This record gives sequence, C-alpha cells and structure tokens, in this order.
Amino acid sequence: MTHDAPSLSGPCGTPEAPRLAVRGEAHLEADPELARITVTVTARGTDRRAALDDLTRRNTTTLDLIRSYGDCVERLQTGAFSLTPELTRHGRGERVRTYHGRVHITAELTDFTALGELTTRLADLELTRVDGPTWSLRRTSPVHAQARQQAVREAVQRAREYADALGTTLAALVELADTGTEGPALFAHSRRAGLAGIDTTGPDDPPPVLDLEPERQHIHATVNAHFTLHPPTL
Repeated sequence: MTHDAPSLSGPCGTPEAPRLAVRGEAHLEADPELARITVTVTARGTDRRAALDDLTRRNTTTLDLIRSYGDCVERLQTGAFSLTPELTRHGRGERVRTYHGRVHITAELTDFTALGELTTRLADLELTRVDGPTWSLRRTSPVHAQARQQAVREAVQRAREYADALGTTLAALVELADTGTEGPALFAHSRRAGLAGIDTTGPDDPPPVLDLEPERQHIHATVNAHFTLHPPTL
C-alpha cells in the first residue's frame, strides 16, 4: 500500500529547520457491540377506526414483546406513524377503498443470543416486518481510541524513517491533525434480513430461533503530522 504525504498547510521549513509532513493510518477489526433491528407494524381495513384500533393493538403487542427482554434491549424507540386512505381508481367522486396504517419501531440489543430469538418472534407476529440486524460499535468504544493512537504511532514511525534516510533525527512536532475516524458504514455492508410476519408454525409452536452471526467491524483512523528535522548533512 502506498501512502501519499499530505501537502504542507503552513509555512515551509528552512534549511536550519527542515519541515517534514507525513500521514499515519490505522485499520482495526473488532466484534460489534450493538445490533439494531427495525420493525414495521401494519394494519389495513375498510373502516378507518377499525384499522387504527388494529394498528394500536399490534403496536402494543410488539412493544411489550421487545420490552420483555429487559436489559438485553439498550434502546427502544418509535419512528414514523402513518394512516393513509387508499382511494378507488374507478367510479365517480372520491371514495376510500381501504385504510393502510403503519408504525416503525427501532430496537438496539446488546445480547446477540437473545437477538435471534426476538427477531423470529417479532416476524411471527401478524402483519409485521423485521429488517436487520445492522451491527455497530458504540461511539464510546475503546476501539476508536486504539485506532487513533495507532495512527499517531505510525505517523511518528514514518517520520523517523524519513529522518533516518537523511541521516538526521526529528527535532519537534509542529502540528498534528485528526482527519477523521471512519466507522463500519464506509467499510462494510451490514447483513439485512427482511422477515415478513407469516405464520409458518402450529398455534402453540414457538417460531424457530434464527442463527445470526455478528459481522466484524472495520475501523479506520487517519492523522496528518508535521515535524521539523535537525539539519541533515547532504
């Protein structure tokens, strides 16, 4: 892999204090800490109030099921809600053919063993769709700090190698710029499984547990560093 040294952003060095600009990068892999699933609860009917009542009932059932997993669920929140009339395509005037109701729910879990069971139990509910999981690290994960520290160490090491090639040593650090720490969204595609709520079991049979394999997360950190050198003898 080739590394292009960043351009100098400040004044250039002098013969008495030559200036060196390098870039340090780090690439780490880590197991995910969170898994997010999105649940879409739907209802439909020719009567507006009946459709709304069905949607409310299914939404409550879904939330109660997710909450029953206790501390395994780190975050639970409701997104968009809609109740949309569908008009007839033929005939005179505007008449409502049916009503479509929809609620989006997002849940983040830390227990991946419980995740597989919860996912299939949710998908087993009537007119319920499950999308996910999306794997991620917490923003406070120590892996991010490890990547940044490794990028700094690489920048210093590369600067020393350039100095050694000139037969001199580093004098001082002039500037260190964090160009960003990028998470798995830019380096990995999360597995997403859409599961429609269709009853494929008997009335008293629990749904099968879905075996979900956590996806490794890729973290990339980059820093730009500017140093001054002791004047080399050329």
